[in-house]
Amino acid sequence: MKRTFNFCFLAGIIAVSSLTSCSDDKMEDTVLPQQEASSAKLDQPSALEKACYYVDNNWSSSSVLMTGLQNSADTSFMNGQMTQIASMWGRSNPTLRFVNDPSNFNSTYNAISYSTGKIYYGYAIYYDAKAKGGDIVNAMILAHEYGHQLQYIFGLPTVNENTARPNELEADGFAGYYLRRPNGYNKTNFSEIAAAYEFAQSIGDYQTTSPGHHGTPAQRRSAVRLGFLLGQYDLNAANFDYNFFYYYQGVLNGTYKMAKNTVSPEIDAYMSQYIDELRKIQTGEISAEEFKQLK
Repeated sequence: MKRTFNFCFLAGIIAVSSLTSCSDDKMEDTVLPQQEASSAKLDQPSALEKACYYVDNNWSSSSVLMTGLQNSADTSFMNGQMTQIASMWGRSNPTLRFVNDPSNFNSTYNAISYSTGKIYYGYAIYYDAKAKGGDIVNAMILAHEYGHQLQYIFGLPTVNENTARPNELEADGFAGYYLRRPNGYNKTNFSEIAAAYEFAQSIGDYQTTSPGHHGTPAQRRSAVRLGFLLGQYDLNAANFDYNFFYYYQGVLNGTYKMAKNTVSPEIDAYMSQYIDELRKIQTGEISAEEFKQLK
């Protein structure tokens, strides 16, 4: 049974010692046809937005902004996914642009969500993701980046640390949620999306004191698994944030809450059967192969 839950939420703030969904810098948007893309201004992420990158944290000086990928089918897929992701959350599309660098293709192995309502998606990460896991991997990465848009809009996450980990783990959770939802990517069997999850966890990091720390590979795996589980329910962004961090404290501070989730008792009854599983994913007790077989 699906129900919509609503509640008030606190705005997350980032400063030197706290965390946000990056910055409020104003950038002018340049919309050019594909053949004129080389003249487009390529915005670099601000110092705070660099904490919300997907892999790297910058664009090379020789990169160019594009309105499409190398073929129209790929472009149509990504534009269609952007519309579907935003629509699922009841929002209009952010500006989606692609980044190419003919002189250094690998420099575009990145995706960045800007606080000004733009997502820049690199050619290199798109084609590597597609080769490793198919279209679903790029759908997951794009849903992750849109998760940052939700954070900008609604002042999320409500959990703060001195690294980017809560922001990034929640964005992974938003992605897992989208992949399961019937009005999203509509994959109800976890094993169907194992490749996408494997891709996400493979780019986790162990730089636990770095401001840009995204979470370890195991933490990222458990985050997308938790988002997928929450996809059983119809949640708004604030409600997702509450439930995600209620059950994810095992990753953030080492212990899972045992008190009942009185805000969402129906969700609590469902999630209680997965708490030990999430702990085992986070600690690595569930192997990569076992992870792929989860239902």
